Amino acid sequence: MSLNSINTNVGAMIALQNLNVTNQQLNQVQNRINTGLKISSAKDNGAIWAIAQNQRSDVSALDSVKDSVQRAQSTVDVAISAGETVSDLLNQMKAKALAGADVSLDADARADLNEDYKALRDQLAKVVSNAAFNGKNLLESGATALFALADATGSSKMTVQAQVMALGGSIVSVAATASFATATAASTQLTAINTSIDKVNAAVAKLGTSSKALQTHLDFVTKLQDTMTAGIGNLVDADVAKESATLQALQTKQQLGIQALSIANSSTSSVLSLFR
Repeated sequence: MSLNSINTNVGAMIALQNLNVTNQQLNQVQNRINTGLKISSAKDNGAIWAIAQNQRSDVSALDSVKDSVQRAQSTVDVAISAGETVSDLLNQMKAKALAGADVSLDADARADLNEDYKALRDQLAKVVSNAAFNGKNLLESGATALFALADATGSSKMTVQAQVMALGGSIVSVAATASFATATAASTQLTAINTSIDKVNAAVAKLGTSSKALQTHLDFVTKLQDTMTAGIGNLVDADVAKESATLQALQTKQQLGIQALSIANSSTSSVLSLFR
């Protein structure tokens, strides 16, 4: 090819190619600065983008895990509060039954104690029936175990066993119609109450352990989510200081490329001098 061709300017083509490369690099750097990401799409790095997207999915799923654990924790805490109240009521019922078991007590006084005893019994039943959160009651008759999500896949769950404290049950053996009219009947009630107190306190302790386990897992999930978020940042976040320096260099390179292209384009005008 002739060095003095006016149809083909090799110098201009090379200068333009280099300027286009510089402009592409400049656009990439500006995008990284604008988004704060060195990998914002699959075009930047398909493998890293896919890994980051998978991790983002897990981080988002852990929000649902946290919500599930917090709901379970609230349900258990309500049950604990109700269980503690049940224990307090049983203690008061014990005092009434013990007083009623006194053989020296007259019938009228024992009847008054029995009315107080029945009022406490009915209050206990109300506490148990109202110990619900989000429609879940761990203390009522027929209550089932409570489950909470434990991981981002949904395959692992945390379980909290129900502690049924309904009257006449395995924990509170005091019958729903329990009362006493004699010292002997009061003594019988006292025996049932003592057994119930021990079982209720043990059941509330189990609920307390479950609530603590839920809180521990919630703390772990929060830390895991933070760690995963930091890991995603390590993969895709841009070093803004480095990109700023690169931007300055590319802007200078762009200006030099424009000058080089201008020089290459003007080289063909020298051919005119041959015809003067």
